[in-house]
Amino acid sequence: MLRILMLGDVVGRPGRTAVSRHLPRLIEEHQPEIVIANGENAAGGLGINKGTAVPLFDAGVNVITLGNHVWTQQGMNELLGSEPRIIRPANLPPGLPGRGFGVFKTKDGNKIGVMNLLGRTFMEPVDDPFRATDAIVREIQRETPVIVVDIHAEATSEKAAIAWYLDGRVSAVLGTHTHIPTCDERVLPGGTAFLTDIGMVGPRDSILGMKVDVVVERFRTQVKQKFEVASGPAILSGVIIDVDNQTGRASSISRVSVIED
Repeated sequence: MLRILMLGDVVGRPGRTAVSRHLPRLIEEHQPEIVIANGENAAGGLGINKGTAVPLFDAGVNVITLGNHVWTQQGMNELLGSEPRIIRPANLPPGLPGRGFGVFKTKDGNKIGVMNLLGRTFMEPVDDPFRATDAIVREIQRETPVIVVDIHAEATSEKAAIAWYLDGRVSAVLGTHTHIPTCDERVLPGGTAFLTDIGMVGPRDSILGMKVDVVVERFRTQVKQKFEVASGPAILSGVIIDVDNQTGRASSISRVSVIED
């Protein structure tokens, strides 16, 4: 049996600081073999770069997944080409830099596959995430039955559809992007752990990690304003999955959270 810890979307400096502050203790307490974090919003709330990825790795994150802001920051072609621990969505058009999945060896010698997908409902057009999974799952299964899928999507129904489509073929399907933790964690009949959205690691007193007054004013006036990452105490949302390393079937899934005062 092996344990996996995944953190929700890390938002800006408050999110990075919360990871640095709390992740070492969570690792000591729960003893995961691998830590995955969605770094989609790590750099000022939009995308990631080398300078914002390093603190996450230093805190104990082993793999960073991304999402729809993958190209926002400069230098992403070089970063994705040189850093195999950062995974971008697999269903982007072919020929782009980086990888949509990877197989990572843990300190105990187990191999864990990690795949990143983008949803299409209420999102910018991308390739079919369902079709993208088939060939990738088969390729990862040549090395390991343990596979974690980050589905970065807006619609809860699309995340659930991906989970049911992959049930029995992957160990976990975990939703990111909407920054609000859901309470529907369960293991599906085929042994795939599922949670619609992990939540975020970012400012507690915010709207999805952004300054409240800016977001409220944008809704109230319909005038577009630049979102700014909020400050203050943080919330850390994550999920822990226990998986049989021989079969890849999950036996349990539970949420974990830290709320700063």
